[in-house]
Amino acid sequence: MEIRGALVLRKRQVLIIFVLLGLSQAGPESVRYSVAEETEIGSFVANLARDLGLGVEELSSREARVVCDDNEKHLHIDLLTGDLLVNEKLDREELCDSTEPCVLHFQMVLENPLQFFRAELHIKDINDHSPTFLDKEIVIKISESTIIGTTFLMESAQDLDVGSNSLQNYTVSPNSHFHIKIQDSGDGKIYPELVLHRALDHEEEPELRLTLIALDGGSPPRSGTTLVLIKVLDINDNAPEFPQRLYEVQVLEDTPVGSWIITISAKDLDAGNYGKISYTFFHASEDIRKTFEINPPSGEVHLRSHLDFEAIQSHIINIQATDGGGLSEECTLLVKVIDINDNPPEVTMSSITKIIPENASETLVALFSVRDQDSGENGRVVCSIQDDLPFFLKRTFKNFFTLVAEKALDREERAEYNITITVTDMGTPRLKTEHNITVLVSDVNDNAPAFTQTSYTLSVRENNSPALHIGSVRATDRDEGANAQVTYSLLPTLDAHVPLASLVSINPDNGHLFALRSLDYEALRAFEFRVGAADRGSPALSSQALVRVLVVDDNDNAPFVLYPLQNASAPCTELVPRAAEAGYLVTKVVAVDGDSGQNAWLSYQLLKATEPGLFGVWAHNGEVRTARLLSERDAAKHRLVVLVKDNGEPPLSASVTLHVLLVDGFSQPYLPAPEAEAADAAPAAPLTVYLVVALASVSSLFVFSVLVFVAVRLCRRGGAASVGRCSVPEGHFPGHLVDVSGTGTLSQSYQYEVCLMGGTGTNEFKFLKPIIPNLPVQDTGRHIGENENFRNSFGFNIQ
Repeated sequence: MEIRGALVLRKRQVLIIFVLLGLSQAGPESVRYSVAEETEIGSFVANLARDLGLGVEELSSREARVVCDDNEKHLHIDLLTGDLLVNEKLDREELCDSTEPCVLHFQMVLENPLQFFRAELHIKDINDHSPTFLDKEIVIKISESTIIGTTFLMESAQDLDVGSNSLQNYTVSPNSHFHIKIQDSGDGKIYPELVLHRALDHEEEPELRLTLIALDGGSPPRSGTTLVLIKVLDINDNAPEFPQRLYEVQVLEDTPVGSWIITISAKDLDAGNYGKISYTFFHASEDIRKTFEINPPSGEVHLRSHLDFEAIQSHIINIQATDGGGLSEECTLLVKVIDINDNPPEVTMSSITKIIPENASETLVALFSVRDQDSGENGRVVCSIQDDLPFFLKRTFKNFFTLVAEKALDREERAEYNITITVTDMGTPRLKTEHNITVLVSDVNDNAPAFTQTSYTLSVRENNSPALHIGSVRATDRDEGANAQVTYSLLPTLDAHVPLASLVSINPDNGHLFALRSLDYEALRAFEFRVGAADRGSPALSSQALVRVLVVDDNDNAPFVLYPLQNASAPCTELVPRAAEAGYLVTKVVAVDGDSGQNAWLSYQLLKATEPGLFGVWAHNGEVRTARLLSERDAAKHRLVVLVKDNGEPPLSASVTLHVLLVDGFSQPYLPAPEAEAADAAPAAPLTVYLVVALASVSSLFVFSVLVFVAVRLCRRGGAASVGRCSVPEGHFPGHLVDVSGTGTLSQSYQYEVCLMGGTGTNEFKFLKPIIPNLPVQDTGRHIGENENFRNSFGFNIQ
């Protein structure tokens, strides 16, 4: 049973929520019905289905219910007939007290779909209450000297019914001294007054007992009675007198129960029993009697129950002072309730905007109203928020305030604000109420992507495989969502000699860079381009970064011999006089390497020789020199193979073949020996022709090699500024002088001078020595020793 009751209660609560939510959807007009109070349970009120235009089957299928505003089951609907029936006896006085008309508001709720019909039931009063007197006995003391026509105020009766069923008349039991006079108070209530129409005689009749009857206007009328005891006193010609007709007192609403309020005091000039005064409340309502009490002998008024300023601000109490002779006087006590600060302020939110864009200024965040049920300073409120927030409060109308953003917000600086609205009253002590609001700042695309570096330098080794990952760029965006999603792209280059799209590509999602083809250091040593990063906001924002790619040299070029040329039709023969000293410069092997760095460091080595030990090659500059003094026993023709090797890993090399001819002197014409020329089919040319051709070839090749070296040197110096381009300085070298230096293969500077002397006589070829320090020769033995020292000091490579 308990579980069932709980389910019914929960269902009722849910239904009430639906009713409250549906009030806004219900029509403004409502159906009105009426029924008399105390109608029997199950009594017919109206056919609700017919009045609302609904079918009986629809009531069952849509689970029709009747819900009253006070959440009580006063009514119910018969789903089979659509009749609205009374579910319990209705007591108008319990439901509405003295309010007229008495209206019971209710709604009929239909589900599937949810629909509400408002209606009201007017409860008609019936005469079900009799007039009653609060006092069962009324004692009136009347002096026998009272003149005829004197009136005595009587305590009125109370009737809970209203209208014609309420209190209408007073009568008194038959007697020979008094009759009743009805007095209208002006507020719809009547009060009885006892009028003396025949003089009293204390000695004949010291007291009278009368019955005061109160009648209502019902049919049949109801009545209530009280006993009126009239005591006839001796002559009392002085009634009590109050110093003032109106007393005012202020009482705090939190005054404890039982506290003294005021003392009412009246004076009576009579002596003895006639001067004794008794104080009572006069014409006091039930609320007054529940709230206050008076001490009859002393006139002290005390508090009987708690006061509430918000319910009643003042109480008017009529106090009657009656002396021992029965004379009385009335005064009025006005009790003003003083408000205290016992109610905290109330905050009612009308609208809240919990998400605002970051670029909006003076955005309305919340609209709310405040109130305080207290009065005066206790009801005056002050609203505030935290000082460190970019928001402010603005009063709009009466007690309405708005919370507004004072400037455009920045989500990247702060994405969420917790705002506490504090409402404080000005009472003592001050009471406050706080209401918290969380405001989220939505993102707009106001931040461009930012690269982690303004420029990137990447290195890739030449001869790489296509689609090689060579590095990455990265940019971040402080925005969020699509505004922070970065897309990378290559920006077009205006002055590119090689199309950028053929060199590199970029992954648009992560910024990875890839080399699209194999790179050649000798063709392209470095290149640069710009990379763009754009977000996906609207409009999109972007930024740029410079990327420089350095191609790292690989040892992929073998040394190339510039001199002597190996593809000439006739081999080049070097002439050496037999009188040459040790260290005599025979010739110089000139080679270059297309690589750079240590890959272009060349070393020379004598690989083969016709007569080992006679010639040597300097390892660092390729100079071929005699290793010792020549003798008559040495062969006239010599064939030397020189190996040129770079310093790469693995090293690459090239070889060159030299032909050396030993002669007795340059003044004698050179004729090949018969045994040496037996295999030669070509006719011998004059010595002069050979010498001229050899000299011209050597000079041309040497000048060409010098130009190539100078151009390579200039390209290396200007590589950082102009990638892939070489410039050769204009001008010419002196015809008789060539200076070779700084090529990476020669360690010293040399000057060579060639003279051709023509005439009718024998032609002569003069080959001058390089300008190096001369070593004097003292004697033959010493010359041989110095020759060994000479070879060792210059790093000869002798085979």
